[in-house]
Amino acid sequence: MDLHKLSISQVRHLLGKGDVSPKDIVEDLVRAVESRNPAVGAYIDFYQSDLVKSAESATDTGDFRDQPLGGIPIAVKDNICIRGKTVTCGSRILRGYRSPYTATAVESLTAAGALIAGKTNLDEFAMGSSNENSAFGPVKNPWDFSRVPGGSSGGSAAAVAAEMAFGALGSDTGGSIRQPAAFCGVVGLKPTYGRVSRYGLVAFASSFDQIGPIARTVEDAALLLSAISGEDRRDATSMPADVSDFSSGLERGLKGLTVGVPRDFLRAELDEEIRDNFEDVVRLMKGDGVPVRDVKLPHADYAVAAYYIIANAEASANLARYDGVEYGHRSRRSDNLYRMYTNTRGEGLGEEVKRRILLGTYVLSAGYYDAYYLKAQKVRSLVFQDFRAAFERCDLILLPTSPTPAFELGEKTGDPVSMYMSDVFTVPANLAGLPAISVPSGLGRGRLPLGVQLIGPAMAEKTLLRGARGVERLVEFEERAFE
Repeated sequence: MDLHKLSISQVRHLLGKGDVSPKDIVEDLVRAVESRNPAVGAYIDFYQSDLVKSAESATDTGDFRDQPLGGIPIAVKDNICIRGKTVTCGSRILRGYRSPYTATAVESLTAAGALIAGKTNLDEFAMGSSNENSAFGPVKNPWDFSRVPGGSSGGSAAAVAAEMAFGALGSDTGGSIRQPAAFCGVVGLKPTYGRVSRYGLVAFASSFDQIGPIARTVEDAALLLSAISGEDRRDATSMPADVSDFSSGLERGLKGLTVGVPRDFLRAELDEEIRDNFEDVVRLMKGDGVPVRDVKLPHADYAVAAYYIIANAEASANLARYDGVEYGHRSRRSDNLYRMYTNTRGEGLGEEVKRRILLGTYVLSAGYYDAYYLKAQKVRSLVFQDFRAAFERCDLILLPTSPTPAFELGEKTGDPVSMYMSDVFTVPANLAGLPAISVPSGLGRGRLPLGVQLIGPAMAEKTLLRGARGVERLVEFEERAFE
């Protein structure tokens, strides 16, 4: 049996019956990673030795039988800390740095019995929409090695799509879980801001960043979310909300829910096959008796501009700590403090990260703060108000996840604005701090996966996951990158 092809829920069933052991699962997964990762490049560091030892221990003790994720390997994006392991953020400036502590989300996974498979590749400091900005080279889309997997959590999405992990953690600042999930034909969930602790997540833009799961099915995403959610005293922004079993009630699907479609926002430049696929999903919903209403998000057209002002401003402050003084890379070509700072950052940081730091510093500078940063924050408030008004007419909002299918490697690297517009449908949820999920919705030309996105009210993950399960059931996407 090819165990690496199974979902988390299927593996749990086999483990519960005693048909397989964690050792069997890991041995099968190791073979898949050895065969596929050289071509895909999803893992920066695969913890093979630790994984085998953990699986053998779990098999011997039998503890996995009483744990929700017992004995199941999960990958982790390499901007999430694990004590004693390197955390590079895909950057030369942190090459070789080992974390002194473990992120709360990872602690929660291991407490649920999960085995940590390794660290996945990403755009440097999670800044990108294609996973081409990594110091470790680009990740390839498992469906077509000439295409990008999306970013910034491209390694996590590719690992799940290529059946090299049963699930993965990613981070979503402006779409970095959902867009690669759509490009790779898997499920990606950005929780409500504060639903999952950010402790141990290396900061990019602190008022946006959120850890979330990437999985093959909506049920698997719900299982992972149940494991990692909860208030954390080490993260002042985490929400004091009850953590329930997010997988309960999934099979009700879209029954009793109303879905809103912001037609005015869909005037954004859309690839024809994305538009056709989106309308197909709307027709499937209507054919299933789901009420679909037009709603308005009048300020969503300004979301990308506002996001890239605020996020870059926060990045400018957060990345000031990488100066060669306390940890990470330090330039050897320095004869005074100023040159140490400039040479260290010049050598250690990539072009996209430098661009965003410069833009963020500019919009925060005297004379430009009111013109850019303050106005962007006002737009953020308006976007939040738009969603609040829209949810008076519907339970969930449906949008495409991305305006295009996965594009070719190198296609947009010379055009930053075009790359930034890949986030046009994902950033509004981040601006408002709302939960959103991308679900596979079909295959386009060239056998490339397409995805649609559902957005829900704050802390409404149970409703959001129900709706996503309903879409999943209507679409019946069962294609695989590797057959």
